Amino acid sequence: MMKVTFLLCLTLLNFPSSTPCVVTYGQCGGLNYNGATDCCAPSTCQYNNDWYSQCLPGASQSSSTTKASSSSTKASNRCSAVYGQCGGTGWTGATQCCAGSTCVYKEQYYSQCLPTSTASTASSSTAKSSSSSSTTVKSTTASSTTAKTTTAGNDGRQNGVTTRYWDCCKASCGWSGKASVTNPVKTCAKDGITAVDVNTQSGCNGGTAYMCNNQQPWNVSSTLSYGYAAAYIANQRESDWCCACYSLVFTSGSVAGKELIVQVTNTGGDLGNNHFDLQMPGGGVGIFDGCSSQFPSVSKSSWGQQYGGISSRSDCDKLPAVLRSGCLWRFDWFMNADNPQMRFKQVTCPAVLTANTQCVRK
Repeated sequence: MMKVTFLLCLTLLNFPSSTPCVVTYGQCGGLNYNGATDCCAPSTCQYNNDWYSQCLPGASQSSSTTKASSSSTKASNRCSAVYGQCGGTGWTGATQCCAGSTCVYKEQYYSQCLPTSTASTASSSTAKSSSSSSTTVKSTTASSTTAKTTTAGNDGRQNGVTTRYWDCCKASCGWSGKASVTNPVKTCAKDGITAVDVNTQSGCNGGTAYMCNNQQPWNVSSTLSYGYAAAYIANQRESDWCCACYSLVFTSGSVAGKELIVQVTNTGGDLGNNHFDLQMPGGGVGIFDGCSSQFPSVSKSSWGQQYGGISSRSDCDKLPAVLRSGCLWRFDWFMNADNPQMRFKQVTCPAVLTANTQCVRK
């Protein structure tokens, strides 16, 4: 009897844990993707292109749900996300746009899904795909990029909060079709320098694409710095903030009164409203931790706590040499401020920021 009970206990202990779900704006499918494929409620998985599907809030599951295992599904059963391609000579991808926008003809080789309000002025007639007889195509629920930061007070700023991270992963805005931009955010190979194809899978999901070394912060003066961040802004969507720039004036902690201008390159599905997660090496590898695979010779402990990262300036010496300047920035210009509050507003991107990412909003 004891033996039976013991075996039963072992069996129960070996039951697999429940399958994790992907947070809003996280990746949920694509060629060579090996992560979770189910989105956390109420989001659903929406096809973007053959290499990338994303969890979006309010997306219509019947027309947009995609899993990594279903990458062979015919294009006719999928929809292209807002700002994604939907037609053109030689185009073999999806020719229908997901609910909320329409397919607009640009030129012979390219038609694009635009938000319905934008599409109505962009073209006098809805474009036909070279491989589809349909004249009306629908698009994603992601809202138009015309949304601006809501004013608060008389300076056009909103109250916000900050945290820090550096997970080495490919940024969410590094995938095509995220917003109306010149190019997706530049993504690099393992060396952090060599640009890789936009469809290269993230090193955090079994691929070889990582954050580029030059997307770390630096000071311009004693009171001004430039950098990059992940963000989640109230009443906006990823199509609004991808590659947009924001002025953050800190209002608490040792850094109060200083200004940091960031370009948003990533989306924090686990962030609260008006939350900027500042990119700084040694700021914490987070849940995905691409740093261990990008820099295998660096011990995992050298990156510090999973959330928050290292705790002292001397710890920067344990990080790869190419990342130390951004790590030291935290303890010097940023004065090791711990998640300071701030007031922010959208601003024109400094050319030096977009030069590193190659991403400029249209």
